[in-house]
Amino acid sequence: MRLFLLISLTMIAFAANSVLGRMAIGSGDAPLIDPASYSAVRLASGAVMLALLVAVTGTGASRSPRLQSGSWASALALFAYAVAFSYAYVALDTGVGALILFACVQATMIGRALIEGDRPSWLEWLGLLTAFGAFVWLVSPGLAAPDPLAAALMALSGIAWGVYSLRGRGLPDPLKATADNFMRSVVFIIPLFGVVLLAHLPLHASAIGVMLALASGAVTSGLGYALWYRVLRQIGATQGAIVQLTVPVIAAAGGSLLLAEGWTLRLVVSAVLILGGVAVAIIAKQRRV
Repeated sequence: MRLFLLISLTMIAFAANSVLGRMAIGSGDAPLIDPASYSAVRLASGAVMLALLVAVTGTGASRSPRLQSGSWASALALFAYAVAFSYAYVALDTGVGALILFACVQATMIGRALIEGDRPSWLEWLGLLTAFGAFVWLVSPGLAAPDPLAAALMALSGIAWGVYSLRGRGLPDPLKATADNFMRSVVFIIPLFGVVLLAHLPLHASAIGVMLALASGAVTSGLGYALWYRVLRQIGATQGAIVQLTVPVIAAAGGSLLLAEGWTLRLVVSAVLILGGVAVAIIAKQRRV
């Protein structure tokens, strides 16, 4: 029961990132904060929280994240994920955004496995093709289709997070590496605001918008990742991938309850097919190996 509660809390935290982002950035004609400022506050507060967690939970030299465990490439992938995520939620509903993000994360990781020589079984292919077809249908033009630019940005965010996850495989201390990468990612905030100013994009931040960004960075990202690494040691990678299937559903429910977002038939059907297809592929691969 304790493990179940920890898993549930972690999945809710991950889903809350989408709810908080949409709540802060996608508030119609008067958003609470602009995407660049939201990304900056989220990354900076996440870095502080993770550094504190490393200092509290580590022992000896491991208590200090001194830019040794991570890398600049991983930090750039993390930064790209956060910024594309924020700009996507200007025009995407919570559930749609979370589903696109999840699908592209999984596609990136599966694609890397195929490049490395993995040969899926027919059941894995069935699951993957079902998920891919449903994803294409979700983002294809139509009255119920999401904004194409926002969908492309969220797809980029998912790919960036997939790359970040792949680069973090096998690290001896993932919490410290994540703290390190968050700290490094803050450096990229300076050129981000340079681009925003050159492009004359709006910059504004209300107190509530900043608070939502702080909650996303320090709580649902920082504490959420810390909980995830603790849970993952007990359930393993395959089970971890399966339980993450719940995140888009929880995010969609949160968007419906807190933001009065509707559930279109396209979203419901595509969610069932994407999540179901990925689940089939994961389980079939586990049985094969």
